[in-house]
Amino acid sequence: MDDNTVIMTVINEAWSAPGSLLDAFLESFHIGEHIERLLKHLIFVAMDRKAYDRCRSFHNLCFFLKVEGVNFTSDKVYMSKDYLKMMWSRNKLQGRILEMGYNFLFTDVDIVWFRNPLRHISVAAHITFASDDFYGNPDDLANIANGGFLYAKSTKNTIEFFKNWYSARERYPGEHDQYVFNKIKYEFSSRFRVTIRFLDAVYCDGLCHPRKDFDKICTFHVTCRAGLASKLHELRNAIEEWKRYKGDQPHETPNNIGHKA
Repeated sequence: MDDNTVIMTVINEAWSAPGSLLDAFLESFHIGEHIERLLKHLIFVAMDRKAYDRCRSFHNLCFFLKVEGVNFTSDKVYMSKDYLKMMWSRNKLQGRILEMGYNFLFTDVDIVWFRNPLRHISVAAHITFASDDFYGNPDDLANIANGGFLYAKSTKNTIEFFKNWYSARERYPGEHDQYVFNKIKYEFSSRFRVTIRFLDAVYCDGLCHPRKDFDKICTFHVTCRAGLASKLHELRNAIEEWKRYKGDQPHETPNNIGHKA
């Protein structure tokens, strides 16, 4: 994008198999409101060779992230050793993207997109998260961050924040990046002078506390569900609900991509 922002997601063999999460994720960009063009800014981070090959079969921006000693091909059990390695490998890569001078919008692949969420991300914030528990004030650090959907701006302060966030995993052994963030967000936002905001859940919705206000929704995340089959079922349900909603709507005029001030 013009402001050096990339969109990125992580895939493995299980998630990228035909008919799996990746297909639902991609379909949402094609049926959403004027967001298909965002696909050219989307980088797929493949955790194994088959996922990389699947990506290369339809897309140009594919990156193979090889982590020694771990097999990431299958769906990982929540909080298992391999799951934690995957989450922290993702976190480390995000920091490297910032160091390279790129802003990024990270999205899990168990999210469907219906509108452009960048419109609701303030340029004043260094880091913006979706929230599992949103209490009404986007500046309130008490909101519970969801690491599956976050925007980060490449600045010196943000880079230092991510470096120390990754290092903080040693404070909380056996925990994932999202848990650690919610533990260190007060301390680190103050220390590194980083502004953190949270997206209103009406725009970035999730299954934990679903609103499904289709007049406003931008993304829908299958949170609070374990297992590939269960997640895929919920993604398909959301897509079908969106299609029914759009069937009743008049044609709309495209708007330009961008952040809100």
